[in-house]
Amino acid sequence: MKLYTIDTELFKLDGGAMFGVVPKTIWNKSNPADENNLCTWAMRCLLVEDGNRLILIDTGIGNKQSEKFFSHYYLHGNDTLDKSLAKYGFNRDDITDVFLTHLHFDHVGGAIIRQDDKLVPAFKNAVYWSNEKHWNWAVYPNAREKASFFKENILPIQESGQLRFIEERANIRFTDNISVKFAYGHTDAMMLPVIRHRDKTIVYMADLLPSVGHIPLPYVMAYDMFPMTTLTEKEAFLKEALDNNYILYLEHDPTVECCTLQLTEKGIRAKDTFPLTDIG
Repeated sequence: MKLYTIDTELFKLDGGAMFGVVPKTIWNKSNPADENNLCTWAMRCLLVEDGNRLILIDTGIGNKQSEKFFSHYYLHGNDTLDKSLAKYGFNRDDITDVFLTHLHFDHVGGAIIRQDDKLVPAFKNAVYWSNEKHWNWAVYPNAREKASFFKENILPIQESGQLRFIEERANIRFTDNISVKFAYGHTDAMMLPVIRHRDKTIVYMADLLPSVGHIPLPYVMAYDMFPMTTLTEKEAFLKEALDNNYILYLEHDPTVECCTLQLTEKGIRAKDTFPLTDIG
């Protein structure tokens, strides 16, 4: 098995929304905001070469939305999904599986492209993986979360015939080396890949833990549909991760790719931070 960081664009989100009830005077020290109260975040995907499968976990925001839409998120940086794939000698047609942790636009936007005025899968040879509960949650969204689910990112996957569902049950296996955890606080039935690589366990954190700055328990995003569920899930997961020396792969941290955990007098906090390439 080989793992590759797939950096896509950086974008900006409101700092208050990202840190919920935590005051700006506290979170601004680690994630400084600009004059518009916006903080920079990554959209960091992961490529897993597992036997004869090439699995892309999440796809970033894509490029098919309107200029007005993108103006709200201030996309910047030099990385794109295609550049990152090419860095390792791959292209879109090599991808066999697209694993979608959930269907918010910054995770699924790159899954569909506009081609000859049609919306088609960006990865024509891949199976796209979601789960039935989350799929239905996204296709028939509630009013609060509707702004994160775009039908043009989602429905063409099903229309293409490339969509498959992962069974929603505890620690179900996706491959021999990848199992799946489900989380229900950020959105209903978000999936976290748990990867066994050599003697290590690496967890792709998606939006259960967007960044190192979100490790303290009260740091829960205002974007989360069920914040108290997130709090409970975070507490249980952080204890499990600490006890088992998991490596956390962070999708949205602007600078930190991976971290381990330690117990401090303030609770569980980051121990070591490092790039994915340090894992070997």
